[in-house]
Amino acid sequence: MDALLDPQSIALIGASADAGRIGGLPLELLTRFGYAGQVYPVNPKYEEVFGLRCWPEIEAVPGPVDLVVLAIGASEVTAMLRRCHARGVRAAIVYAAGFAEAGEAGARLQQTLEAFAAESGMAIAGPNCMGFANLNTQAHTAFASVFKTAPMQQGAGSISLLTQSGNVCAAVYAIGRRLGLAFSHFINTGNEACIDFSRYLEYLAQDPGTGIVLGYIEQLRDGPRFVRACQSLARQDKVLIALKAGTTEKGAQAVRSHTCALAGDRRVYAAAFEQLNVIQADDFAQMAAIASLAQLRGRSAGRRVAVITMSGALGAILADKFIEAGLSLPDLPPELQASLRAGIPDYGMVGNPVDVTGNVVNDPHFVRTVLDALARSPAIDTVVIYAPGYMLDRMADALAETAAAHPRLLVAIDTGSARCRDRLRQAGVAVFDDLGLAVNSLAPYLRWCERRRRPFLTTAAVATSGERAVASLPCSEAAARDWLTKFGMPAQRVACASSVGQAVARARELGFPLAMKILSPDIAHKTDIGGVVLNVKDEAGVRDAYDTLMEAGARQAGARLEGVLLQTMERGVAELIVGATRDPVFGPVLTVGLGGVLTELYQDVSHRLLPVDAAMAHDMLRELKAYPLLEGYRGPAGDVAAACEAIVAVGAAMLAAPCEVGEIEVNPLLVREAGQGVAVLDALILPAIARGNPGTQ
Repeated sequence: MDALLDPQSIALIGASADAGRIGGLPLELLTRFGYAGQVYPVNPKYEEVFGLRCWPEIEAVPGPVDLVVLAIGASEVTAMLRRCHARGVRAAIVYAAGFAEAGEAGARLQQTLEAFAAESGMAIAGPNCMGFANLNTQAHTAFASVFKTAPMQQGAGSISLLTQSGNVCAAVYAIGRRLGLAFSHFINTGNEACIDFSRYLEYLAQDPGTGIVLGYIEQLRDGPRFVRACQSLARQDKVLIALKAGTTEKGAQAVRSHTCALAGDRRVYAAAFEQLNVIQADDFAQMAAIASLAQLRGRSAGRRVAVITMSGALGAILADKFIEAGLSLPDLPPELQASLRAGIPDYGMVGNPVDVTGNVVNDPHFVRTVLDALARSPAIDTVVIYAPGYMLDRMADALAETAAAHPRLLVAIDTGSARCRDRLRQAGVAVFDDLGLAVNSLAPYLRWCERRRRPFLTTAAVATSGERAVASLPCSEAAARDWLTKFGMPAQRVACASSVGQAVARARELGFPLAMKILSPDIAHKTDIGGVVLNVKDEAGVRDAYDTLMEAGARQAGARLEGVLLQTMERGVAELIVGATRDPVFGPVLTVGLGGVLTELYQDVSHRLLPVDAAMAHDMLRELKAYPLLEGYRGPAGDVAAACEAIVAVGAAMLAAPCEVGEIEVNPLLVREAGQGVAVLDALILPAIARGNPGTQ
């Protein structure tokens, strides 16, 4: 990867003397910005381009070549790569489009390219790739005019761009440079035929020149590698700020047509980002703004915000927006309010927001007292001051001095044209010129600041023992229940019967009322076919229900019928769905939500990548809108601890399951009153093939 991203020598095949062509622009950038390595243009049409000797063919280049850049047609690429490999070149960038995104013929070209890469071990970026730039060495291999139009970067940078689109890479770079951000790497991955997003991220996680990564993701091809790379970033207190495309059906269609990639489940991606301490962004400006905040991550910060304004109206607006964004504005302690009141008129607020009123114009030094008091207070985590234009200029010294004296994050919002912005940024104060962008950037950043203090996701291999293996798939509900108990799921009072007589006998043992269900490994959704009878109250009802269920099962062509399952009717506080599936990107994923017949209607669910422990299970429950039911909303509280144990059991079962298991579902899981445990009302295990999923972990 060093040869791709930090080359000491570069050859460009298809070189041009025209800076307006893709074979010419990188050469102009390399010479303009002073790349110190060797540059070898290759094209028999020229003797010299941009003051550099041009060579007729790669074999004629006199020195060693780390990286070759191919500005040639798709049909010529693999043959040229073979020549380059024979010449000893270690890495290549392929500009050409016309591969997997261009139908069957293009797909065949890409397969040939991938086979060559696997055979040769050559690091090949693209195809359909704009190229890269190492801004710390000025190794420009991208045909990106943004480097000529954006403000020129002075000195080394520590922000790396990693995108699955060249145009997005250029757009975010331009916005970032206007904010004064200094970049290290400019990387766009193209079709990812040989090197995918996660592998680049893995490199950047170890790159000493990278502290922040701005990523644009359409689809991850190697979820486990992405997880490991994010873990590496977190260990080193580096930040990944990601924008994920394809979160709507139309967006997903656009992704497929753009890179021949399938957009993954947006909820699973969001859950993965949350667990992996990735900051998820919604647009380019927000990405850049969050990066400017992340440069200040050495300062203490969190979601408890104190707001200072000169206007009660602006205080109210900011309070609303911060709270709606998931932050809090806690009331300041009484003693702090009393000290602030000494300099704030009675008509100004001191509780939070703090309205210093227009009177501050007469005593601007009082702002220093307010800032110092808030920067010291343990009741808050972050201080935000709204002061437009000249007002911020008058407060600049106080802000800079407070930032120097205290490690707390200080944020200034200026909707005027204050002259002090650059000075404040150099002093460690975050500065915004738009109120909405300030809130939209601070909210995800401050939530990340709290998450970074928690342990991040770790992976754990769970060995499958013979006694824990599923007997056969598909399996009946009875078999699914038995298997789940091996992982900590509580056993229920259930019984199976293969005749009317057995059903009556089992009913007498269990007691009434009962639920009765068809028992078959081939009927997953019993309610859909009339395979469930509830509230069976006596032996006559058992006989009628048995006949009804067997008749319903007989109508399902080819279904193997094992009889019926009987279970006592249960009452509880709430019903949950607890399920585990194999996501094609990230592997085993756990889902918890409001269960029963309301699951699909309300879509009240939480997701986690496995493994999950009891604390994480409790966090998942707290994320549900229905969680107040478990806390006793208008009724008794539920047994949350038992519910968490059941959730962990489903996750453990999926991790231990052979790859043939594609889905495990307990729906509903009935949560009884506190101290009374939970009851499995239905359990289901489906083979991976039934989901169209290869089932690999």
